[in-house]
Amino acid sequence: MPYLAEYLPIALFLGIAIGLSGAFVIGALLVGAQRPDAEKLSAYECGFEAFDSSRQRFDIRFYLVAILFIIFDLEIAFLFPWAVALGDIGAFGFWSMVVFLLVLTIGFIYEWKKGALDWD
Repeated sequence: MPYLAEYLPIALFLGIAIGLSGAFVIGALLVGAQRPDAEKLSAYECGFEAFDSSRQRFDIRFYLVAILFIIFDLEIAFLFPWAVALGDIGAFGFWSMVVFLLVLTIGFIYEWKKGALDWD
């Protein structure tokens, strides 16, 4: 039981966060204007209508941008633990991350030069 008391601040913080989040969402629904128009209901950032056939063709560049986003998202996921442990891993860890970042940079430059990020 005494160990359970150590989690009280975390539970209190979690309760306050959930309560405030719910209050903000309910407040936005009550106070905000709910007047959808044609512009608000149009396709947003995807390039095709959201309620058309799911079998229609669309540009492959959407996949390329998504893959690029995932690559750089994974890069950040590797950079955080590396930055925390940098003092312990020494020069080998530093230079291995430099090589990793160099490979990602070369891949990004290749994708850029191929025109995968250009929109017509």
